Amino acid sequence: MTVPFNALGRAAAQQREALLGATAAVIDSGWLVHGRQHRSFEAELAGFLQVAEVCGVGNGTDALEIGLRAVRRDRRQTVVTVANAGGYTTTAARAAGLRLRYCDVDPQTLLLDPARLGEAVDADTFAVVVTHLYGRAADVAAVRAVVPPGIAVIEDCAQSIGARTTAGMTGSLADLGTFSFYPTKNLGALGDGGAITTNDPELARRVRQLAQYGWVDKYTVGSPGGRNSRLDELQAAYLRLRLPLVEPANQRRREIIARYQAAAPASVRVLPAPDASHAAHLAVVVTDDAARLAEHLASHGIQTAVHYPVPDHRQPAYHDPRVSLPVTESLVGRILSLPLFSELTEAEIEQVCDALAGA
Repeated sequence: MTVPFNALGRAAAQQREALLGATAAVIDSGWLVHGRQHRSFEAELAGFLQVAEVCGVGNGTDALEIGLRAVRRDRRQTVVTVANAGGYTTTAARAAGLRLRYCDVDPQTLLLDPARLGEAVDADTFAVVVTHLYGRAADVAAVRAVVPPGIAVIEDCAQSIGARTTAGMTGSLADLGTFSFYPTKNLGALGDGGAITTNDPELARRVRQLAQYGWVDKYTVGSPGGRNSRLDELQAAYLRLRLPLVEPANQRRREIIARYQAAAPASVRVLPAPDASHAAHLAVVVTDDAARLAEHLASHGIQTAVHYPVPDHRQPAYHDPRVSLPVTESLVGRILSLPLFSELTEAEIEQVCDALAGA
């Protein structure tokens, strides 16, 4: 039996009638963008995350780009982030014409290391983007303690919806939060979508303007750098159906990671997801030879992936030999992602555990 890395059709099949009903409701309403479904989803997501404002946008990368533009208030151009999170902040920052500086990560959590942040921030820095990688909530308070006044902190919550800390949910902990609803996410659309969250009404106003051409009134552009980025009515309707399922699904995912952790030998470190501060988006292991482990698992019918194989500063398009990130670079060839989705069967989980135990 092959254990798939993901199987998006399983959730869709389980929800088929509800999804078809939501589709019909949107068609019958006559509104395809910026209608009741969009407004209701924004309000429901705000309630779930306990934030004042949510703005739905077209996708998670749009959310990052618009968020960066919204918090930039002067001529400073530099964004600080990590280089091991798939390049999404790098893509957004470059699209906005900004500069990047990278901060190395903690070797245990693989998240931005606040102890190293002071080395990365300079006089040109206007924003730090903190990625809650793999679903684990980063220590935003520790980042804020290091960052000088006047530098915005943005949370990249694409992988962490539902992660809950003592200070609040991810997406409520910084100046702005950005979300992706790409189909593989813990809250996934049937196409694409994203959102920006904030408790600052002025930032929310700027975000909404920038997401719609920079309009201050219809056909009147008052904010430069605007774009056309909308969460459509169909995706909003589907996301409304799926939002109440996030927390139980996250719990199921944490339980699966715990089983992998218990089965893995000492040579395979499964990154833990011990409590609700981890949304368990990905089940990631660290081992000396990830390619060998992937080959072993494949021989037992188990699909795997790598998140992510090439750090941003080593990508062919923007390779910079002057940048040194020892921890980030040490992870190349040593990380591997295991199958993780709430619809995995007991037999599939056992198959992964048995193969891990024999690695």
